Amino acid sequence: MTATTAMAMALGAGALATGAAQAEDVTLQLKWVTQAQFAGYYVAKDKGFYEEEGLNVTILPGGPDVAPTQVIAGGGADVVVDWMPSALAAREKGLALVNIAQPYKSSGMMLTCMKDSGVATPADFKGKTLGVWFGGNEYPFLNWMNKLGLKTDGSDVTVLKQGFNVDPLLQKQAACISTMTYNEYWQVIDAGVKPEDLITFKYEDEGVATLEDGLYVMEDKLKDPAFEDKMVKFVRASMKGWKYAEENADEAAMIVLENDETGAQTESHQKRMMGEVAKLTAGSNGTLDPADYERTVAALMSGGSDPVITKAPEGAWTHQISDKALN
Repeated sequence: MTATTAMAMALGAGALATGAAQAEDVTLQLKWVTQAQFAGYYVAKDKGFYEEEGLNVTILPGGPDVAPTQVIAGGGADVVVDWMPSALAAREKGLALVNIAQPYKSSGMMLTCMKDSGVATPADFKGKTLGVWFGGNEYPFLNWMNKLGLKTDGSDVTVLKQGFNVDPLLQKQAACISTMTYNEYWQVIDAGVKPEDLITFKYEDEGVATLEDGLYVMEDKLKDPAFEDKMVKFVRASMKGWKYAEENADEAAMIVLENDETGAQTESHQKRMMGEVAKLTAGSNGTLDPADYERTVAALMSGGSDPVITKAPEGAWTHQISDKALN
């Protein structure tokens, strides 16, 4: 090897090292475990979309003991995936979260009931036990019950604090349980229950849908131009990942499986989930629709004597990032 070649190789290695050193770190906290619900982020990482933007993205799975709001409040993440009811409730309590992008256009939340429980319409909820997720996920349900004029203290409906499984329905402990179109509903079907034995009430159809799986950051961070630039790159690459996942659902599901370190997910379940998730992200380019936001706020404030939020938030969302990232 000549001295010139050696020098060229050294310079090349130096340039590579410099490029690697300049990659900006971003930590994303998911709302739940590794699954196709978050496929866009895993696809963006796997396909090199983050790398192309000069980002080194760490994706932290969630779980039953992980609250994204607490993680970001403690400085454990730069950006989190959360549902807007949870984020706005946290904001009213003093945690200044801001929605910077909204990959999900539609809500996947519903109540799934056994027909033999006697539930045929929402009017039949009275006197029944209903399974509800807590940890920030209860807000859309509580708002819906308020809208129906049903008290949730046991006098009208009994609320069963539902674990993240479908056992209360299968074991007849509840007439209805909380399910997502892309996940728990299919767990009921996979347990041997026939679709014709079930009745589902989608929050979208009942006029009580709220925005799910948005991207949130701390408000004060957005004043830092370097952080803003980093989030512009992150949102642009993430939405590229989401649109790729929509168009290549099976491939996206396999990428999710490769990232599931628990080994708990199955190929059939993730492929089915990705197909359903694609229906919810369809129609969004990642920019929050102010009308969808206003609808969510109105729903959360319509809770009678016990609303989720007591006043319309100010500064809870911005197009500051998405305008630069997506236009």
